[in-house]
Amino acid sequence: MKNYFKILTNGILRENPLLVLSIGLCSSLAVTTSVFSGLGMGLSMTFVLLMSEIIISIFRKHIPDAIRLPIFIIIIAAFTTIVQLLLNAYLPSLSDSLGVFLPLIVVNCIIMGRVESFASKNNPFAASLDAIGMGLGYTWVLATISFFRELLGSGKILGHTVFAKQYAVAFFSEAPGGFFIFGLLVALSVTIQKISQAKKEADLKKDGGNK
Repeated sequence: MKNYFKILTNGILRENPLLVLSIGLCSSLAVTTSVFSGLGMGLSMTFVLLMSEIIISIFRKHIPDAIRLPIFIIIIAAFTTIVQLLLNAYLPSLSDSLGVFLPLIVVNCIIMGRVESFASKNNPFAASLDAIGMGLGYTWVLATISFFRELLGSGKILGHTVFAKQYAVAFFSEAPGGFFIFGLLVALSVTIQKISQAKKEADLKKDGGNK
């Protein structure tokens, strides 16, 4: 049970795909101009990752090594197409805002990396937990970046005005603003992990001294 909990929480901070592993950054930062787009991309990617990991994990022993990558891509592409069709049908505005980055989920390094390194080597339950954890980690980072970029860059959140536009800073609506906020989150993540590690080391020394 402890290992399964670790798998689930691993992607949220400890091995966050964006803050720690730094993969899939281009498409991620490109869609964070609004909370609507950021959450939409995060949830879409999570769905594709979850379904792909489960299917690949179920059939992992029947997929020949020589053609595993093409098969992985076909499976990921199938679920990406499903997401595209659903968004086109029910949320066309979100589909338009994500643009070309939605179909590019097929070649997202996060998904390809997880199905190759985890789903192809573990059981479906563990694979689903890994996908949920990585998806949540990816989504909360996108949502956080999107929140600050939309708020500071336009004075709005989800279309609702928070403060007058003349007080907004256009810098945050541009690409450099996205990288700036991302950099701050990376710095915060590293700081938290260093404090956590220092606390663990202090506890180990304390326990060793008591013995």
